[in-house]
Amino acid sequence: MRPTTAADPLEPRRPSARTALVLALRGRCPHCGQGRLRRSWFSTEPRCARCGLRFDRSREEEHEYWLGAFTLNFIVTEVVFAIALLTALLVTWPTPPWTLLLVGGGVLMIATPIVFYPYARALWLAIDLIFRPPQPEDFDC
Repeated sequence: MRPTTAADPLEPRRPSARTALVLALRGRCPHCGQGRLRRSWFSTEPRCARCGLRFDRSREEEHEYWLGAFTLNFIVTEVVFAIALLTALLVTWPTPPWTLLLVGGGVLMIATPIVFYPYARALWLAIDLIFRPPQPEDFDC
């Protein structure tokens, strides 16, 4: 086993699962908490500027790694839609405005995945780090 130092990216003191998720939601590296995750709304930095962790941790094709983030985004979109629809139906029952619900639901189904996209990617990275701790190859160039 190799010795660890304070600057070592594989130091044994990893953030807790809760901390990693909060860091990801704040747009920070869920491993060290310092580096930025996002380059822009739709693109992720390739690696953490501080600890060097590769944010795309796949060993296969690049886009396969983010399938979990896409799934998470889809689930959140469906849950938001279901809650909004149920709330609207409960508030307006017995005469719900069906046209408004259709248009509003369509707009919600388009807007939610766009708004949640960077958070889904960040959360997926944090979840992956929780269940599959970083390995030395995750820090190689």
